[in-house]
Amino acid sequence: MKPITSLKELEQLVKEKSTPKMSVAYAQDEDTILATERAVKEKIVDAILVGDKKIILEKCKKLDVDPSIFEIIDEPNEKKSGDVAVRLIVDKKADLLMKGLISTPYFLKSILNKELGLIKKGKVLSHSAIIESPNYDKLLIVSDVAMIPHPDLHQKIEMLNFNIKIAKKLNIDNPKAALISANEKVTDKIPATLDAAIISKMADRKQIKGAVVDGPLALDVALSKKACEIKGLKSPIDGFADILIFPNIDTGNVFYKAVTILGQGKMAGIVTGAPFPAVLTSRADDDESKYYSIVFAAALV
Repeated sequence: MKPITSLKELEQLVKEKSTPKMSVAYAQDEDTILATERAVKEKIVDAILVGDKKIILEKCKKLDVDPSIFEIIDEPNEKKSGDVAVRLIVDKKADLLMKGLISTPYFLKSILNKELGLIKKGKVLSHSAIIESPNYDKLLIVSDVAMIPHPDLHQKIEMLNFNIKIAKKLNIDNPKAALISANEKVTDKIPATLDAAIISKMADRKQIKGAVVDGPLALDVALSKKACEIKGLKSPIDGFADILIFPNIDTGNVFYKAVTILGQGKMAGIVTGAPFPAVLTSRADDDESKYYSIVFAAALV
């Protein structure tokens, strides 16, 4: 099948599937309500909004949104709303999760609740984002821009494997994955280059499968063939990466915000590592970003 190269194409792919149900934790901010309304109307998901019912209804009235298109569960406590939303998935009343106005720590604690036993020992919760840029002719899958401050070697390997699976969902059979650093030289003065070199060698020896992996690579040679030619760098990525693994959250977060704010890019983001897709976007992301994050999560159900 032809690789998905835009968020619109991904949206169309999801519309051809059966409609999953999404539970939304603390669903009482305007952008979340608007994004969820659009997703329901476009038949991307059916939705259960968990939060202060009075506030949700007030927001719906202000936004001219018909609240009858949602199921609403009244839980005014922020932390408990996350627990209720996750419990709906555990009880098979929902298929995917979304973060509303709930704080990220509360949201993640609900997913990590030991009583539910959703996250097995050794598993990593991370964040994956799809970025559509007008300056790049395919989608970019990037990690981690939102959750893990300083991923270690094991976490980077897990992040890479998550993103290889996501690439398959986008019909990318053998994605090119670049392990990003400040330059292409391996040096103990830049620890990220050591991790990148180890992961690259692991891929060479088939310890990591399903992708072409190279690193360390600076961002320019990961995304520009011309940069590779100027630098005289020979890499199987050849300036045409599908996946970027960043050395830390500072690098990843600045990259995604620069692309979306200055570069007019579009972004969709989810939590990876849980046994269900979970939408996680920045509080400052607009309703379109939240909408496409719902599309992204629904594609993985």
